[in-house]
Amino acid sequence: MVFAAPGEALARAEELLRADPSPLHASIAHQVIGIWQRDFGDTRRALAHLRRARDLAARADSAEREADVLATLGVALVHSGRTREGLAAFERGVARGTGHTRARVLYRRAYVWWVLGRHGEALEDVRRAIQVLRQVDDVIWTARALTLRATVHLALGAVERADADFTAAEALWDTTGQEHDKADAVESRGLAAFRSGDVPAALRLLDEAEERYAELGTPTFMLTIRRCEVLMAAGLAPEALTEADAAIAALDGIGGQSTRKAELLLVAARAARLAGDPQTALARAAVAVRLFAGQRRTWYETHARLVLIEARVATGRGSGRLVADAAAVAERLAAFGAPAAPEASLLAGRIALGLGWTADAERHLAVAARSRHGGPPLARMTGWAAQALRARAAGSARGVLEACRRGLDVLDDHRMTLGASELRARATAQGAELAALAQRASLVSGGPRRLLVWSERWRATVLSAPPTRPPADPALLSGMTAFREIAARAEAARTDGGRPVPALEREQRRLEREIRSRTLHMRGEAPGDGDRFDVGHLLRRLGDDVRLVELAVLDGRVHVLLCGQGRVRRFEAGLLAEAEREAEHVQAGLRRLAHPGAEARLPLVEAAGARLQELLLGPAAEHLGAGPVVVVPPGRLHRVPWALLPALRERVLSVSPSASSWLRAKETTPPPGGRQVLVRGPGLASGGAEVPELADRYGVASRTPGAEDGAEEAWVPSPRDGREAPTAPEGPGDGMPPADDRYADPSQSADDRHAGPTSSADDRHADPTQSAAGGAPGPRAVGRRPSRDDAAAALSPTGRSGATAHPAGGDTRAPAPRRPDDSTGACAGEGAAATPDTARGSRSAHPEGGAGVRGGATVLEGDAARVPRVLRELDGAALAHIAAHGTFRADSPLFSSLRMADGPLIVHDFERLDRSPYRIILSCCDTARFASVGADELLGLVTALLPLGTAGVVACSAPVNDAAVVPLMLALHKGLDAGLSLAEALRDARAALPDDAVHQATGWAFSAFGAA
Repeated sequence: MVFAAPGEALARAEELLRADPSPLHASIAHQVIGIWQRDFGDTRRALAHLRRARDLAARADSAEREADVLATLGVALVHSGRTREGLAAFERGVARGTGHTRARVLYRRAYVWWVLGRHGEALEDVRRAIQVLRQVDDVIWTARALTLRATVHLALGAVERADADFTAAEALWDTTGQEHDKADAVESRGLAAFRSGDVPAALRLLDEAEERYAELGTPTFMLTIRRCEVLMAAGLAPEALTEADAAIAALDGIGGQSTRKAELLLVAARAARLAGDPQTALARAAVAVRLFAGQRRTWYETHARLVLIEARVATGRGSGRLVADAAAVAERLAAFGAPAAPEASLLAGRIALGLGWTADAERHLAVAARSRHGGPPLARMTGWAAQALRARAAGSARGVLEACRRGLDVLDDHRMTLGASELRARATAQGAELAALAQRASLVSGGPRRLLVWSERWRATVLSAPPTRPPADPALLSGMTAFREIAARAEAARTDGGRPVPALEREQRRLEREIRSRTLHMRGEAPGDGDRFDVGHLLRRLGDDVRLVELAVLDGRVHVLLCGQGRVRRFEAGLLAEAEREAEHVQAGLRRLAHPGAEARLPLVEAAGARLQELLLGPAAEHLGAGPVVVVPPGRLHRVPWALLPALRERVLSVSPSASSWLRAKETTPPPGGRQVLVRGPGLASGGAEVPELADRYGVASRTPGAEDGAEEAWVPSPRDGREAPTAPEGPGDGMPPADDRYADPSQSADDRHAGPTSSADDRHADPTQSAAGGAPGPRAVGRRPSRDDAAAALSPTGRSGATAHPAGGDTRAPAPRRPDDSTGACAGEGAAATPDTARGSRSAHPEGGAGVRGGATVLEGDAARVPRVLRELDGAALAHIAAHGTFRADSPLFSSLRMADGPLIVHDFERLDRSPYRIILSCCDTARFASVGADELLGLVTALLPLGTAGVVACSAPVNDAAVVPLMLALHKGLDAGLSLAEALRDARAALPDDAVHQATGWAFSAFGAA
């Protein structure tokens, strides 16, 4: 009962003791309290109760009772670090017990052998126990014994045997009411899924087990250890370190098991090493080694020593002593049958290579390389890494490249089993060493083309296939709706009261964890990318005019691969670290220039751009030709404002995460119908002033019926994705259709989905010194760079557009009237500005609105700009323009967002689209910021759109002045109407801006991504 209902068992045991029971019954009560304290509380108290239970059993003259208590005491002694005493208690217990009782004692001793890492003895004792337990038809203890045997098999890498035992145990648990043991079975299945390489299933099962334990009030220290192992395999080492350290603190707080603390320290040390924190890894591993040694747990002590050596190497140490220590650890682990033995051999070989001991290195690497032919993916990766190092030591570039190719193929297959784009991106860290080895070998022996191939092999791979769409999970949809509501309320509280509301922020963090957890459970559906990068195909698509500049980083130096005119050339540039520092200085300068009064900084920022050019392009800047340029930077340079570099400043310039991604964008066809969507979010200082002017330009007709109260249009099926363009409701009161499950808000009825929170002024960002408008330049020939006179003619002296040229020709319209009571905010500046009229509803452009209207535009603003509605309209659009506050989350990039009327539109929302807009313009701050993760991956708003059908994005990498954005956006759309690409239109739009520092900085902050 203590496992099925621990709280009730404890209460009944304490009640029994108060009734002055017989020695036999008192022994049982003290044993129950001892088990509860051992597993859920203080081990010191557990030992006191269990010793009392043993003495009472002896007084009762019950050998069977005494044997049972001795087994429980033995487990508690081992968990408290008193291994010798614990094993002695088991010896007495086995001698005192007979039959059924003796089998239970053997089972618990088998568990202790497993805790100590003595797996041979564990398998022998559990085998003997299972024979007897089955004979006496003890279902509960047989199931426990089968679960334990499966766990031991997993420790030895025998996954198939473990699966068989877990299946048999689960069938038995289904016939019982042992909820704690059922939860333990789910946890064990999660461990089995992890050992077989199924990370999403492992995370899902461990989360389910955690929920079950929470209902029972059971501590989850063992679960934490297993979850941390899975998180590390998934590339989430910093999270694993945080969880492990929190569990250690909680365990210390209750005086918990010493054995669990040592295991948690080992996990924390491994996580710190993988997270790039070798000093923390050293500290945690050293304590773990001491604890394991005192507990006589050689298996675990050896694993801790492996981490200790890895951490020392990571701090820059390398010596013959470390080679010997790593080799000794490898031999011990191999003797134990531990799956980590190849890792230790690889470590010994790597240290020996660093010292120039090629013979010793070959011996150790040959042992490690054996694991490349079997086992889970990460074990095979270890083997291929060892094989690549062997080939490098032998001087065989061909052997290095073949081993790297085979190893990365293994990781490709593993990566595509992951459904979440975050896990796919982070998993690439496992291949970073192989990718670097291949690039070095290519540089030495293969020339620029081969270096380009290998630079592409492991760059932005998360974009190679669309992410798995989040399931139509009501709990996930409800969680995302609740998250938006809470986030909107928290933002409103910060805006109105000037300080956050702790309760709202706690709930927002909880909902974020829940959403993220559910998305990490998704299993990949897309097959591996069978289309390898073809340099010849790239060069053909570039032609003679376009240049693609791919920046590869080898040993800290930037190498420029200049592609075009049928060839690839290589140039050496500066050091990556220096370029990163200079890019940060530039970003700081752009942030300052977003505010009026910083004109004196403009020359400094331009000079920094020249220094960046020297560091990033070097001599390649003289060979770019006169045509368009595509820049493919590494992930760590994603914040560079490329348009600021002198050689690129007046060019048609686009940026792409990889050459492969640019090719896919180039070959993406626009959707039929040419549908356009204009979205205006709340709280902008300019009020998104470009949106009503663009709506007028594209030809706005009457409002959609029901728009005044936020009613949404009905959807009817289409062959592409089950929906067509929205149709007006048939009559009053019939405007609400059945919701699309991917976008619907399950917590609201059709009538109240538009009654969300509203945003007030954001005083932190408003710009009181500038008006919120700006005109677009007049028509111009494709490819002609407009002069400053063109810009002056298009803009009035105040910077506000007096009239906007209509796409149809000579027709012009005045800007929409402004309402003085609109609440506003901006990305840069201080104070509130007047805003244009914000309509509550959506407007559709009339097909007869004039030349340049491509299928009609839908305008979403006010209450109509709510996330479900916005997603429905964006899906499959040809062009989308979103004017909304952008927020980048470095701590959780997939929660980077655009602020809508009902709260944030996050990256997870975009991933629910069938097809994202062919072209999308994000006229807001920080939308082009990314988190650099894995080997060379980027996570953010733009990278979420590119795999989903978007061929071109215009976005911003820095805070900008909202008012200055308006003329830039109007000029950008003018270029698109003239048939320009996004990159061409953005180049011309920059040139059309006034010469002042604010407008110049705004133009530099925006980049065109992709090829549309």
